[in-house]
Amino acid sequence: IEAIKESLNRMWYKLKLVVGIGIYGKEYECTRHNLGFMVLDYFPGNKKFVKKFNALCCEENINGEKVIFIKPLTYVNLSGEAVAKFANYYKIDSKDILIIQDDLDLSFLKYRLKYKSSAGGHNGMKSIISSLGTDMVPRLKIGIAHDRSIDTKDYVLGRISKANLEQFNEMSPVFKDIIVDFVNHDIEYCMQKYNKK
Repeated sequence: IEAIKESLNRMWYKLKLVVGIGIYGKEYECTRHNLGFMVLDYFPGNKKFVKKFNALCCEENINGEKVIFIKPLTYVNLSGEAVAKFANYYKIDSKDILIIQDDLDLSFLKYRLKYKSSAGGHNGMKSIISSLGTDMVPRLKIGIAHDRSIDTKDYVLGRISKANLEQFNEMSPVFKDIIVDFVNHDIEYCMQKYNKK
């Protein structure tokens, strides 16, 4: 029965894919490089993620639109492998995929929606662009700032402070609204609405 449902989903439903970039494992929870995972954990609430195509995934229905949320289980620089598998299996166009990533060039929790642009030095985004064969991939960049006195690798893997976690919790409804608007509209609508703020 589940196989039949999946087959029908691929045939009849226009799906959206929302991808959080992060690193799986207890030791990486609440680190700066895991903001993508954290946004997805906030959105589906108590929905259970299950393993599929080397990622954790769950499904939501948002105002009649079926959405798949995934957290790749690969290393960040191989994130594109899982994204491409979902995109190919469910026949999802790149414009219907929203990538949620951390960004060193934005101050903490400042955000920017982008459509066609380079990876900007983010290895996860590089992998996704390479695996999908296009840079026409919507993305929500969320700032983690950049302390240049600390090695970049150590910085992105550093834990978010308690005060900053509280700020993240306050901002989470905004990120949820962006996802909902992306699902119900498109990236151009979201860029026009949110990039002005």
